Amino acid sequence: MTATLAPPPRKPKPAKRLRSFARRWWHQLTSMRTALLLLLALALAAIPGSTFPQRSISAVEVTDYFAEHPDLAPWLDRLWAFDVYTSPWFSAIYLLLMVSLVGCIIPRLGVHWKALRAKVPDAPKRMSILPYHREVAPGANQSLARAVLKQRRWRTTVREAEDGTVTIAAEKGQLRETGNLLFHTSIIFMLVGVAVGSLMSWYGNRILSEDKTYCNNLQQYDEYGLGAWVDETSLPQFCLTLDDFDAEFTNGGPTAYDADVSYETGGETGDYHLEVNYPLNIDGTNVFLIGHGYTAVVTYTDRYGQTQTLHQEFLAMDAALNSEGAFKFPDANYNPETGAVDDDAEVGFDAVLVPTYDDSTGMLIGSDPELNNPVLALTAYIGDLGLADGRPESVYSVNEAQIASGALQQDNDEVEVIGVGDTMRLTDGSSLTFDGVEQYAVLQVRHDPGGPIVLAGALLLLGGLLPALAVRRRRYWIRWNPDGTVETAGLNRNDYDGLDEECDALTAEIAPGFEPPQPEPDQGSKP
Repeated sequence: MTATLAPPPRKPKPAKRLRSFARRWWHQLTSMRTALLLLLALALAAIPGSTFPQRSISAVEVTDYFAEHPDLAPWLDRLWAFDVYTSPWFSAIYLLLMVSLVGCIIPRLGVHWKALRAKVPDAPKRMSILPYHREVAPGANQSLARAVLKQRRWRTTVREAEDGTVTIAAEKGQLRETGNLLFHTSIIFMLVGVAVGSLMSWYGNRILSEDKTYCNNLQQYDEYGLGAWVDETSLPQFCLTLDDFDAEFTNGGPTAYDADVSYETGGETGDYHLEVNYPLNIDGTNVFLIGHGYTAVVTYTDRYGQTQTLHQEFLAMDAALNSEGAFKFPDANYNPETGAVDDDAEVGFDAVLVPTYDDSTGMLIGSDPELNNPVLALTAYIGDLGLADGRPESVYSVNEAQIASGALQQDNDEVEVIGVGDTMRLTDGSSLTFDGVEQYAVLQVRHDPGGPIVLAGALLLLGGLLPALAVRRRRYWIRWNPDGTVETAGLNRNDYDGLDEECDALTAEIAPGFEPPQPEPDQGSKP
C-alpha cells in the first residue's frame, strides 16, 4: 500500500498578502485607542514649540538663540525645533490623527444611522432575567400604553405573535450616541480649522498715529506672521488712514476708545467708525482696534543749526500710560560746508513720557493716563548708535550694548524733565525741543479662513457634549401573554441609577392600580 503525501500548503499570493496587511493596519489605525495615542503624541510634539522660539512668531528671538547657543542651535534647526508646527514630523502626526478620527467615526455614523432606522429589539422569552421585571394585573391597556410611551418620546415597535402574545418594545436615549459622534466630529472640524488657519492665515500689527496712512504690505507692519501658503503677493491691496482717535478714561483707567478711519481699495473709498470688537472688513480681511498710546513730537537742532522733527511712538509701561521710548538721530551734526557727518557724533535719547506730571509729589511717574500735564524725562547719549551694523534693535530704547561698550557716552549725569514747549540743551551745542503729544491706535489686520471652521467645531462640541454626558440609553418592554398575565421589564444600556423608578412610573400609568414593591427595611446586624 503506497502512502500519499499531502501537498504543501499553498502560500497566499503577494497581492492578497498585501491586502491583508493593509486591512489589518487600517483597522489598527482607525481604532479609538490609536486615535487617543495620536492625540497624546500631538500634545507631546507641541512641547518644543513652546520651549524654543519659533520663526513664525519672532525671527529676532530665533536669531538671538543662535547667537547664545552657536553649537546647539544648528542641530536643533535640523530637527525643525524653530519651525515645529510646519515640520514634517508634526505634520505627519497631525495628518495621521485626522485620518484615524475620520476612519473611526464614519463607520460608526453608518452603524448609528442603521440603528436609528431599525426596529426596537424584542424582549427575551424569559423577561424575568432582566434587571427590572414586574408582573401586573390584567387591566393594562394596549392603546393607553402606546399613548403614554409616545407622549414621553419613546421609540416603539409593536409585535404580535401567532399564539396571541402582544409585545410593545420601547427604546430611548439614542441621543447619547449622537452626541458622542458629534463630539468626535467636532475634533475633526477643529483640526481642519487649525490646519487651514496655519497654512492660509496671516496677520500684521501696526501702530498708526493720527492723520497718518499706511498701506497693506509687509514693510509697513511693526510685526507680522504669514501662513505656510501665504506670501506678500497674496495680501489684498488697500490703504488706511487714521483720521481721528478718541479715548475715554475713568478713575485712572481707559473705559472706551474708538477711531474714525478712511480706506481706499481697488479705486473705491470709504469711511468707518472703528471700535473694539467691531472690526472693519476689507476684502475678507478684518482690521481690529486692539490698543492705543501716545506719540511724542520733538524737534532736534544740531550744532550747525539744522533741524529734524520726529514723531515717535511710545510703549505704555502701565495702566496710567506712563510710556517709554527713544529718539535716535543717526544723521545729526551734518557739516554743510564739508558735506560729511562728524565721526561719533550721532545723538540718541532714552525717554519716559508721563501724561500727567505732578511736580508737587516729587515723583516722576504719574497716575492719570489723560494728557493734563505731559512731560518727557530725557537721558541724552552722544557717539555711535550702532545702527550701521544692520542688526535689528528696539525702537523704544537706545542700544544698551553700545552704552556698555563705551561707544555711546551719556551727555550729562542727570535725567532732565521738560514739558511741552521746553528745550533740553546738550554740551555739544545741539538741543531737543518737546513740541507736543499725539495719540496713536494699535491696529491688527488679520485674515483667518480657519476661524469659522474652528467655531463650527466648538459649537458641535458643545452640542454633542451635553447629550453624551446627560442622556442615558434604556429599553422598556410590555408583554400581554395568552394566559392574561401582563409583564413589564427594563434594561439599562448605560450606568443609570434611576431605571427602576422610571420603569415603575411607566408601569403605574399603563396599568392603573399597580403598586411598586416597597424596598425591604434594613434590619441591620443583630448581636
